[in-house]
Amino acid sequence: MDIIAALASELNLKPEAVEAAVKLIDEGNTIPFISRYRKEATGGMDDVALRKLDERLAYLRNLEQRKSDVLLLISAQGKLTPELEAQIREADQLQRVEDLYKPFRKKRMTRAQKAREAGLEPLANMIIMQASPKGGASALDAAAAYVNADAGFGTPERALAGAADIVAETVAEDPENVADMRAFTQATASIVSVADDAGETTPYEPYYDYSEPLGKIPNHRVLAIDRGEREGKLHVKVDVDAAAAVERLGSRWPRRQGVFAPVLDAAIADGYKRLMAPSLEREARARLTVRAQTEAIDVFAKNLEGLLSARPVRGARVLALDPGYRTGCKVAVLDETGKLLDHGVVYPTKPRHDVAGTKRELERLVKKDRVNTIVLGNGTASRETEEVVSEFIAEKEPGLRYTIVNEAGASVYSASELASREYPDLDVTVRGAMSLGRRLQDPLAELVKIPPQSIGVGQYQHDLDQNELSRALGNVVEDVVNRVGVDVNTASASLLSYVSGISPTVARNIVAYREENGAFTDRRQLKKVPKLGPKAYLNAAGFLRITGGKNPLDATSVHPESYPVATEVLRRAHVDASELAHGGVPDIERRVGSVASLASELGCGALTLIDIVGELKKPGRDPRDDAPEVVFSRAALRIEDLEPGMELKGTVRNVVDFGAFVDVGVHQDGLVHISKMANRFVKHPSDVVRVGDTVTVWVEKVDLARKKISLTMLPPR
Repeated sequence: MDIIAALASELNLKPEAVEAAVKLIDEGNTIPFISRYRKEATGGMDDVALRKLDERLAYLRNLEQRKSDVLLLISAQGKLTPELEAQIREADQLQRVEDLYKPFRKKRMTRAQKAREAGLEPLANMIIMQASPKGGASALDAAAAYVNADAGFGTPERALAGAADIVAETVAEDPENVADMRAFTQATASIVSVADDAGETTPYEPYYDYSEPLGKIPNHRVLAIDRGEREGKLHVKVDVDAAAAVERLGSRWPRRQGVFAPVLDAAIADGYKRLMAPSLEREARARLTVRAQTEAIDVFAKNLEGLLSARPVRGARVLALDPGYRTGCKVAVLDETGKLLDHGVVYPTKPRHDVAGTKRELERLVKKDRVNTIVLGNGTASRETEEVVSEFIAEKEPGLRYTIVNEAGASVYSASELASREYPDLDVTVRGAMSLGRRLQDPLAELVKIPPQSIGVGQYQHDLDQNELSRALGNVVEDVVNRVGVDVNTASASLLSYVSGISPTVARNIVAYREENGAFTDRRQLKKVPKLGPKAYLNAAGFLRITGGKNPLDATSVHPESYPVATEVLRRAHVDASELAHGGVPDIERRVGSVASLASELGCGALTLIDIVGELKKPGRDPRDDAPEVVFSRAALRIEDLEPGMELKGTVRNVVDFGAFVDVGVHQDGLVHISKMANRFVKHPSDVVRVGDTVTVWVEKVDLARKKISLTMLPPR
């Protein structure tokens, strides 16, 4: 297989661009680096396209290696025919290769294998070929010649049964039969689940007596049924019309007649029911699970990208509250840079329920530390704490604003080794409150400290393939971090470890170097960091920013390899590089004229020059500034305050297969069902919204007993 041609065709890309991208990947360059700084070579592929190419490249290379292995294994048996070799070489899926190899795979002792060793294969061939025994003999008469008492086939009946076992296995292992029955199963079968105990109340009651075609069952139902089965609450099977399947399988042979016809019919049925159906059922279940998990991981990744790309709230002096009952509500006050100014505990809820004392302490801290924003976690006691905060604002600080943040993962970070290293003298609970406040100030910088799986923006994350989930989410974090860029003098080791080309060890070395030698003043100093070699520098340099350094270009996303080009562009624009520190050159495009002509003059790729000019126009621009602004509140709503038809502004907290959960200012998030998102067909909610989006919704229904809120994004008529 020509892998380059296959990738180009499959991904609808130019072969030369694919070849260049593959070469760059093989040379050890990272996806963010290739996407940003090698656009001419790849034709401008973005990180999404490059990651898909990288994934398919690995698959196809694995496929080719498996083909080579299978060809060698079959050849060693002396059974490789030109036709079989051609079929294997033409295979474009691993499943097809394994189907072709299955008849030659070394097996445990099967009924068919035992019959073969007893010399019954010629009789099996007679059955398959529907041969007519000499002299009009019966099938049993023909079988009599193959009786082998020593091998356990001491009668004609046993010999005929043994030969039929060979036929059944031959039928079941034929790759064309397998492919056809696999397609039949996928097209016609249903997934069926029944309760282990129909009288037991569980979350899986919708699936106690449930059936849905394989091709139509939504992914979230697949995951729910899988979990119910693992927990022993459901019995699950794939329901196939066995009679229709056997009839279809039998139709692959010419019309059967003669003395062996009944034996062949029975062997075909046995081959399907005993040998094919169980494996096809397992395959169908596995295929469903892989499909559902792949989609769930994709949704998780999209949600995480939205969360990490949320707009930082700059200039916020934050009072962060981590609500709780028995142990009180932890308080952390942070300045605009996230530095801890003060911390303590208040008790706005039961059992102490010191509302007056809480208000006095909030007032003291707000005035002392000039707080302009209050942040609350959304966990235990959040609702009660919010009411007190809302009352305090109304009574004492009407200009103060507050918001609620998702505290998923905060406890994971606060108890982590990383948090202990960062704040060895602080209590775990204070670290948790700090984390909540910093999530508002700079979501990306704070959330990278938490394992992506713990951030809580997906469904069934603990049921998913953890390696695949980690890989996908790690890619998202890497892409967002490099899209934004990192200040090398302020970034934590956690944040630095996601920079293109920087390993966790090198990230720690960067922090250690600046602590020992002071702030970096020149990108070239990075070459002195232990274990940061030339390849790592090439991949990382453009994403590491130095503000206030010797070279103003170090504060931009312009790569050091392009400094001569950038310097010449500034010269032609009659602008000194120092201007970059004062907001850039807004009219640089007018000053330099045609980018295409200039690129030709400078010997620079047009796409690269476009990026350089854009960066000189707005140096160090943060793409997160395009994200929706955070929705702040000044008065708390209760679920009891909601009425059908009420219009609200909310923030999307999570996106799942069947809709989106929106925070509208009450403790419970409301659900916008996929059918209520747009006046058109919506394939998936992520096509309409993503985590962090600000949306206008209307209340459809409020279930006070179950604490459920139904919302719609469709304006009432």
